[in-house]
Amino acid sequence: VLLGSGLTVLSQPLMYVKVLVQVGYEPLPPTLGRNIFGRQVYQLPGLFSYAKHIVKVDGRAGLFKGLAPRLCSSAIGTVVHSKVLQLFPPDSCFPLQPGARKKESSLEQVLKETSQEMVARSAATLITHPFHVITLRCMVQFIGRETKYSGTLSAFATIYREEGILGFFAGLIPRLLGDILSLWLCNMLAYLINTYALENGVGSAPGSGGGFWEPRPRFGGIQVLSLLLQVSTMTEMKSYSQAVTGFFASMLTYPFVLVSNLMAVNNCGLAGGLLPYAPTYSSWLDCWSQLHREGNMSRGNSLFFRKVPAGKRYVWE
Repeated sequence: VLLGSGLTVLSQPLMYVKVLVQVGYEPLPPTLGRNIFGRQVYQLPGLFSYAKHIVKVDGRAGLFKGLAPRLCSSAIGTVVHSKVLQLFPPDSCFPLQPGARKKESSLEQVLKETSQEMVARSAATLITHPFHVITLRCMVQFIGRETKYSGTLSAFATIYREEGILGFFAGLIPRLLGDILSLWLCNMLAYLINTYALENGVGSAPGSGGGFWEPRPRFGGIQVLSLLLQVSTMTEMKSYSQAVTGFFASMLTYPFVLVSNLMAVNNCGLAGGLLPYAPTYSSWLDCWSQLHREGNMSRGNSLFFRKVPAGKRYVWE
């Protein structure tokens, strides 16, 4: 919990800027710069320019708006996640007979563990989503300089008074769908890479003849050392593949994150949830279709080298 809280504090300015960009707030005009290929293009302000603007307006403390409810969400989510995993341990549904040898394939193990992780994450997301909504609204207040959501407890009262129970779960469905799809994509892609690309390539040792490899007595020490090095290399490559597939899955499911955050602040009485930043969406599917028509499905995905899209207009202060 303490480690998670520390990471939450460190990443708060990054999330703050990201949320404002997702909403469509551009306080600074585009500047002429160069892309990664050296060509001159008009670029929107990046992370550091955006953060400097926030510091100029609200001071350094302004970068940490919404931190309190986000810390609550992180701590409660960690506890709920661990408790759910404890209630449903890996072998609780498939107990082994005494003395029996476990013959479960790696695919079945991945499916079981992914399903359990999905349940744990979904439970944590469901319980902590009200804090997530409050965090986003505290951040979006920067646009209209409002103070409607000034504290976590008062924000709970405000949302309940104006929107009822459903207000605490605005944007929940796309967030859950995105988390579940990202988890399954990440784990299944990692399984395919580890099984068919890494193990088949590294797991076949010289002289195995297609079966189990037995070291020859004359060169046993050298071959054992070689096998240990291969196993160590394969373990490292598997950890890298998990990170790569996780990044790839998060890129593919980013539109769900964007739609969820927009629905959490849409038509909530804040300037950032109304025109000209966003119309009133009837549902998250309506939000998705409008963003798709406008070509804004990846808005906020990158905070560097933000090229101004052709044909789009931006109003800045």
